Amino acid sequence: MPQVFSVTSGQLTAWTVMFLWPFVRMLALVSTAPVFSESWVPRRIKVAIAAMLALVLAPTLGTMPAVPVVSAGGVWIIVQQVLIGAAMGFTMRMVFTAVLAAGEYIGLQMGLSFASFFDPMNGGATMVVARLLNMLAMLIFVAVDGHLMLIATLAESFHTLPIADAPLSGQGWMFLVAGASQIFASGLMLSLPLVTALLTLNLAMGILNRASPQFSIFAVGFPLTLLAGIWMMQLLMPHLGAFLEPRFAAGFESMIQFTQALRR
Repeated sequence: MPQVFSVTSGQLTAWTVMFLWPFVRMLALVSTAPVFSESWVPRRIKVAIAAMLALVLAPTLGTMPAVPVVSAGGVWIIVQQVLIGAAMGFTMRMVFTAVLAAGEYIGLQMGLSFASFFDPMNGGATMVVARLLNMLAMLIFVAVDGHLMLIATLAESFHTLPIADAPLSGQGWMFLVAGASQIFASGLMLSLPLVTALLTLNLAMGILNRASPQFSIFAVGFPLTLLAGIWMMQLLMPHLGAFLEPRFAAGFESMIQFTQALRR
């Protein structure tokens, strides 16, 4: 006689909770983290990645809070997971925002401030140099298995900050705000050699124009600055990976520190 497979409502609720709450945190991170959240990745793929990760990690997360999903406590847990996942993704995106800032600084010094176009990823106009550096940073991120380390850091966050209905500490959000100040410093450090060289070149052309007024600085200055900037960028490219890899590692460490700071 065939054995009848039966599922009680309590078991179905437990399975739903075990999948839903980790899925929400993962989907929030996938929607904001570098590479995964880019506009060329279809939404269905993002949801499929989050669902696959939830199915793999859910059995390893232990016991979930005994809170019904359709209740005030259940909704509060979902809101918490959205905030945690999105904040972790933004923490890693700060590294790429610093690269965009460096591209903005470089583009202004090269005289390419007008060479911009609408960037759907950032929702606004972005300089060509900033867009180029951002694409190279993403390629380096994938080349060093940053996307896999991002998933590993997400899995570790469930042990650092387990799913619970307890309130989150405000120190975590202050840590996130304080980390945003590093965007400008990191962007300036990346662009400093090129900006310094171009400023020196502009100073030399200014002195030359004062010494020889018949020298047409406007006819020669722009192409010379552009060529010098392209040459300096060519010298900068081989060292871009060595500059970004420690920043990626610091970004992963900041994600863990952020989740630790959220615990009361």
